Amino acid sequence: MTERNALLAIHLGALLFGLSGIFGKLVNAAPLAIVGGRAVFAVIALALFAQLFNQSHGNRPSARQLAMLALGGLLLGSHWLTFFEAVKVSGVAIATLGFASFPAFTVLLEGLLFRERTRPSEFAMVGVVCVGLVLVTPSFDLGSHATVGLLWAVLSGLLFALLSLLNRASTQGLDPVKAALCQNVTVLLCFMPFAWPLLADLRALDWFWLAMLGVLCTGLAHSLFVASLRVIKARSAAVIFALEPVYGIGFAWWLFSEVPTLRMLAGGTLIILAIFVSARMAR
Repeated sequence: MTERNALLAIHLGALLFGLSGIFGKLVNAAPLAIVGGRAVFAVIALALFAQLFNQSHGNRPSARQLAMLALGGLLLGSHWLTFFEAVKVSGVAIATLGFASFPAFTVLLEGLLFRERTRPSEFAMVGVVCVGLVLVTPSFDLGSHATVGLLWAVLSGLLFALLSLLNRASTQGLDPVKAALCQNVTVLLCFMPFAWPLLADLRALDWFWLAMLGVLCTGLAHSLFVASLRVIKARSAAVIFALEPVYGIGFAWWLFSEVPTLRMLAGGTLIILAIFVSARMAR
């Protein structure tokens, strides 16, 4: 994959990931049930994609890589669980803006774990993101749904940052679709025993939305994400993923009439602009 194709792939992945909150909102089920159901369709979709792209020359994963992929699956499932908890508690807009903190976590952790120098502009970006998160929160009251939802979303962002860095370290030389399949099989095995009792009463429409989550927002989007990280840095991917809240908030506004407040828009604008400005300064 060339760098240009990797950038196109991560842009499409950002759009699909941006729809995750929308589909999660549409599913009338607990977050744990959404994670289990999503994993079912994700594994089916990824298995089909693996057959379609069987010409890939990826290496056979080593025992160390398999262990790291399994750890990535645990991070992925935990990221889903915390994100959908944020969606259910506070709505799509706050959940996606809180998740947008993940590039700040990525910058800090990438410099620490890969011993890459973090530039002053990137530290400034982290600070501006923090200010944006403060503006997004209407009040710092742990009894407030908005505050609790934002905290779940920020935790989701941290888990996703760890996942992106782990993928960078563990997927070199592997077929990206099969790597994503391994991670989603881990999610299925670890979360389905707890989710199964909650899935029995789902409506047919809920299963349809879960299928959309599994096939589009997971099978396709996760494959694109893993494939792009083989070519570009996690921090570059994080910059593009700054567009995800734009997609999420736009669709939530259109479909659910979740009209963001001026303060929320100001905070979200700060978060997104900080990431883009940091990327341009780095170039």
